[in-house]
Amino acid sequence: MDIHTNRFRWVIFASVLFTYLIISSQRTAPGLITDKLMADFSVKASTIGLVASIQFFVYTGLQIPMGILVDRYGPNLFLISGAALTGIGTILYSLGTHAFILFFARILTGIGDATIWVSMVLILSLWFGKGEFPRLIGFAGMTGSLGFLLATVPFSAVIVSFGWRGSFLSTGILLCVWSFFLFLILVNKPKQPLLVKRTLQHEKIPVLLRRIFLNRQAWALFLCHFGIVGGYIGFIGSWAVPYAMDVYGMTRIEASQVIMISLIGALVGAPLIGWVSSYLGKIKRPYVVFHITVLMCWTAFLLFKGQPPLFLVIILFFIIGFGFGANSLTFAAVRKSFPVTESGSVSGFANTGGFLSAVLLPGVFGSILESVQSTSGSISDGYFYGFFTPMIFSMVGLIGVMLLNEEQGAIGKQG
Repeated sequence: MDIHTNRFRWVIFASVLFTYLIISSQRTAPGLITDKLMADFSVKASTIGLVASIQFFVYTGLQIPMGILVDRYGPNLFLISGAALTGIGTILYSLGTHAFILFFARILTGIGDATIWVSMVLILSLWFGKGEFPRLIGFAGMTGSLGFLLATVPFSAVIVSFGWRGSFLSTGILLCVWSFFLFLILVNKPKQPLLVKRTLQHEKIPVLLRRIFLNRQAWALFLCHFGIVGGYIGFIGSWAVPYAMDVYGMTRIEASQVIMISLIGALVGAPLIGWVSSYLGKIKRPYVVFHITVLMCWTAFLLFKGQPPLFLVIILFFIIGFGFGANSLTFAAVRKSFPVTESGSVSGFANTGGFLSAVLLPGVFGSILESVQSTSGSISDGYFYGFFTPMIFSMVGLIGVMLLNEEQGAIGKQG
């Protein structure tokens, strides 16, 4: 039976997306208990910050290697083991008695997390046709934003009810049990192999990497993702709440509610943009539109000297979140431009660009903020100059999407 007409593929689709939902929620969930960790482990904020960021460093650094492994051995093994490893890391995190254990647990979580997206992209590529892919990958992107949303008020309520250790322990156990369920869904039921040895030989991996690194289309996708992801995750996830509190005098809860507007924008944007791209049969055109839109939003902060009217800030955050939903088009372009046997490697390369920007932006923004504030004594001036960072990142993304060739062929066919 043709797997593209198999109804069971929708069970696989739902199962894979649920995995991504839970795992993406655990990327930011530790931020809810920063004060508790500092009190329980008697450590400084810098130590907790390092523990929180190590997962993203590991995730970013492993995207290309994981992409190659997924291409060589198939996505089933890595999605299943990634869910299990993330679960084990989360359980260790909940049982930790020393900051080193927290650190080690987040490394394990980062390794597990690094397998999920590239595996999910390849699984959807194998089970669904090219025409369906932009719409479905949009729903996958929405699931990631829903995971971030899950890690706010809902998970906070669980922590209040069961304590932070019980909450993380339950999530870790759920992921470990779910990994066994994934084995049944991905391998046992459809009679698919857990491990697939593809024709790509070990000694050819350097050749593949060289082809990717010298390929204009791959770099265009890298830059697209760099520009659209960094501003959203890098700023919204680190500096948006302090910005609202420092510049507009909001309480932490009020500032968090403003950020929720951005998350809602991402939830709406991802599937809608994917549907528009699928309806038009085009990827580049809508991607260009939303890159320009996001760039204009960051530019608006500069035009108002870092202090737009509050109603406009809310609108800008919503649009930035909505535009972030376009990041799924990066992987729709990978699906269209490259053969399935190499899509994991290219997806990993492109995803590295996105999360590299998400790792870089908070530090660059913070350094500018601190430098300007120490010189001028005005924190508002610090934020104003800081906003040049996401604007420049967005410009890089726009350059990438303009370089994108929608009719690009497989990298293996290029000179």
